[in-house]
Amino acid sequence: MRVDALHLDHDAARAALIEGAHTTTYGELEALVSTMAGGLAAIGVKPGDRVAIWLSKTTGNVAALLGAMRAGAVAIPVNPVLKAPQVEHIIADSGATVLLTNSARAQTLRGTPRTCRVLRAEKDWGALMTGAPVSVDRAADDLAAILYTSGSTGRPKGVMLSHANLALGAESVSEYLGIGPEDRTLCVLPLAFDYGLNQVLTALRQGGAAILLDYLLPRDVVKAVVRHKATGLAGVPPLWMQLAEVEWPAEARGLRYITNSGGRMPAALTKRLRDLLPATKIYLMYGLTEAFRSTFLDPALVDTHPDSIGRAIPRAELNVLNADGTPAAPGEPGELVHAGPLVAQGYWNDPERTAVRFRPAPAFFEHAGMAVWSGDTVMRDEDGLLYFVGRDDEMMKISGNRVSPTEVEEAIFATGAVSVVAVFGVTDERLGQVVVAVGVPAAGMNGADAEALARQELAGLVPAFMVPRHFIWEIDLPRNPNGKIDRAALRARHVQ
Repeated sequence: MRVDALHLDHDAARAALIEGAHTTTYGELEALVSTMAGGLAAIGVKPGDRVAIWLSKTTGNVAALLGAMRAGAVAIPVNPVLKAPQVEHIIADSGATVLLTNSARAQTLRGTPRTCRVLRAEKDWGALMTGAPVSVDRAADDLAAILYTSGSTGRPKGVMLSHANLALGAESVSEYLGIGPEDRTLCVLPLAFDYGLNQVLTALRQGGAAILLDYLLPRDVVKAVVRHKATGLAGVPPLWMQLAEVEWPAEARGLRYITNSGGRMPAALTKRLRDLLPATKIYLMYGLTEAFRSTFLDPALVDTHPDSIGRAIPRAELNVLNADGTPAAPGEPGELVHAGPLVAQGYWNDPERTAVRFRPAPAFFEHAGMAVWSGDTVMRDEDGLLYFVGRDDEMMKISGNRVSPTEVEEAIFATGAVSVVAVFGVTDERLGQVVVAVGVPAAGMNGADAEALARQELAGLVPAFMVPRHFIWEIDLPRNPNGKIDRAALRARHVQ
């Protein structure tokens, strides 16, 4: 069960990847993967080494991910919207020995460890793609990828996924979405997002076509649906809000299904999409990177239960537990705990946080082994349907991205604009949440100057979705008895 073998055993002449006007067949994809693996081995990449890929959503990106795995390495897809400081953290934290990127991105890096070799697509890949094919034996439980997601205490943390995690995830999704070789999946989400990576892997497993698209405007997505006769499309709520506001010609209504995850889909938005795409099945889903995906709602129930996140996906065991570890009764809120073969292997190089989130499954679970405590409060109704209630930490969810308040605060402090700052998320109809920063200007600065400096510097430090929507300036911030900033008091003071 190897992720780099999911695309094998299909007709070599069939379309595997579509990027703009270029189509890569399954035979051509295998040649790219095999050659990439050989090139990486030739420059010294060994089994277990980490290979980071910081590229847009391209055929080369997919080939690099699978080629790294074929060489026995651990692939680390890096979100292309991340800025250099975050990428440097990922490289340092993972101990990556190779970074595959392009010249423009490479030029922004300042603190890459000497142990990491930076290979630019325009300059270095030609030589890399001349290696003799190799294939290193890997077991199902061997590490295949590390996906970095925002951590509740600051810097992004790496979630470790095995070959079995990724392969079974593709198997599960293809089962409940009914994906087959005739499906053409329009892939608009980043490959560094488990939701986006799974779209490509599921298409390749089933012998279908994955259409790779980096879009600028929502109408570009609709045009791509028409141009490529896409049958499936996945998105997060902010994207669906944009797509619900543009015209969908009759030729674009051939989508067999659409899916939503990364945040709750408002009932009014679901109805709008139903009106725009009357023949399209709508799948509402919930997941977490630590266990890939947990639930989906049967499209037949979307109209009658639009607030539900559904039931467990295939190969997932879900339970709702009280604080004492006992099962919660129907209608009683509790923490969602996920067990089964989709549960990740923990956080890279972080045994303490792993021990908090990943623990042995209780004896009454069907699946033995490790389970993941989601940190999310849910409720199960009498019919077994699950409903999201809230989170037990301060993480924000913006445009489908988990955002750590601490990471944003550290970035703002690094700009030199503040002497102290705290951030929190507030509800936003389009994005789910937006960031609000409350701070004290640095010595000698007023609020206007501090905000101008912070915004200017943040543009090079964090992605746009992490930049505060609003800055609020105070003389000092409230503290709790332990001397820590009292976020609850700040929220109560500034959120009506």
